[in-house]
Amino acid sequence: MRFQKRAQLMPAALLTASLLVAAAGMASAQEVGETLRTEVKGEILLEAPEESPKRKSDPIPPLAIPVSDAASLARVPADVMERDGLQLVLDRKHHQLLVLRDGRMTRRYPAAVGTTGWETPAGRFRVFEKVKEPVWTHPVSGDLVEAESEKNPLGSRWIGFYRDCKGRSGWDGEQYLDINGCTVAGFHGTPYRWTVGRAVSHGCVRLYEENVQEVFDLVRVGTQVTVLP
Repeated sequence: MRFQKRAQLMPAALLTASLLVAAAGMASAQEVGETLRTEVKGEILLEAPEESPKRKSDPIPPLAIPVSDAASLARVPADVMERDGLQLVLDRKHHQLLVLRDGRMTRRYPAAVGTTGWETPAGRFRVFEKVKEPVWTHPVSGDLVEAESEKNPLGSRWIGFYRDCKGRSGWDGEQYLDINGCTVAGFHGTPYRWTVGRAVSHGCVRLYEENVQEVFDLVRVGTQVTVLP
């Protein structure tokens, strides 16, 4: 930035120097040179603005307030409760995943859901893929993080239930992201256990490792998934 400012200010400084030469008459080239260096230095020091500060990260979202089994089931639509077989219901409001079988809740897990502006898609979907030890691809840079790596944000299991190819962009609480092409949402593990129970993801649903492994073994491709807003 300082180099760019010097290039912008040089024409004004040279004009000042030419006026000094005309006024000085018999002034030596050395004297004019010294004056020029003083003027250029002075302009840079006085006029170069400071770099604007970067936007600070948003506060960490709080943990969801615990609710009872009865309160959890009260939010599930009646037609969903009437379905036979196993299904998953994600409650975004209470940051939890319910496992229902034949209208009864058999398990309930805390979950991390999408943050503001990157909410987990609400609606009715089906599991379309299951992957053990998934490889993670950075959505912007395309860099890969290998399976079983401690840095892999997907943990040991991936259960995909949503895909679109509209692209997404915006502030995610820590940085601006601009994602072109297809994005997906699913259930997965996480090495960041402190995030589970908070609204901190880019749309996916993070579960504790021990919990996502249980869910992985329960569901199959085609299992119904309902996401409540």
